Amino acid sequence: MKFRYASAPYVVWSVIFVVVPLFLVVGFAFTDSSGQFTLDNISKVTTYTAVFMRSIWLSVIATVICLLVGYPLAFIMSRCLPSGQRTLTMLIMLPMWINFLLRTYAWMTILEHNGILNTILTTLGFQPLNMINTQGAVVLGMIYNYLPFMILPLYSIMTKISGSVIEAAQDLGANPFLVFARVILPLSMPGVTTGITMVFVPSVSTFIISRMLGGGSNMMIGDLIDAQFLGNAYNPNLGAAISLVLMVIILLFMSILNQFEDSEEKEGMMI
Repeated sequence: MKFRYASAPYVVWSVIFVVVPLFLVVGFAFTDSSGQFTLDNISKVTTYTAVFMRSIWLSVIATVICLLVGYPLAFIMSRCLPSGQRTLTMLIMLPMWINFLLRTYAWMTILEHNGILNTILTTLGFQPLNMINTQGAVVLGMIYNYLPFMILPLYSIMTKISGSVIEAAQDLGANPFLVFARVILPLSMPGVTTGITMVFVPSVSTFIISRMLGGGSNMMIGDLIDAQFLGNAYNPNLGAAISLVLMVIILLFMSILNQFEDSEEKEGMMI
């Protein structure tokens, strides 16, 4: 009984800020401006297939690069002394203490035509590069802003992998590749799936990064939703429909990751 009373504030919070908004999104998605039921909003979402594909593709690229960079870094951190772990963790979290917009503005200064990188290139005698307002700049912004969300879950899981387990695998004749494939990777899969989710979800729904670093030619789903609630294109019903489709895509993505994690855990138990 005490537990029920203690959880009541969290239940009320979830209902007000999760359940009610979700019902509002569904309600707007399946109604028109007069409040009548319609499927036109959902059907119109198909006209933005290119935007969805671009958003998913760029988010996948950013997530894969974050995983390739974050996984070895997280493993190195987990094998350091406690003092080294604290120092590296602070260095990784340090950029997150700066406002998100300021960090993105900094990259605009670095990548623009007269920015820091092109100034260095022209000083060295090279031709300036077109880096701003490109898909590469958008991916770079995603990687920079969301890389810590990949590293920290991996690090928290890898610190729990005992060194004696790795030593036992080596004593049994496993080479470094087998130690990684049969011991480290299966045990770190919860951190991998969590990190992938925490990077992919904000990447696919971002709109600040794509707007500031990608310009108007690299619209993503977040920009498309934002446009439906502001300016002359005000259409909250269509915006809700796009948000609902994005929500379904994210849920499908997370369910696939969960299935993959379950299969890895079963394989690890069999090993």
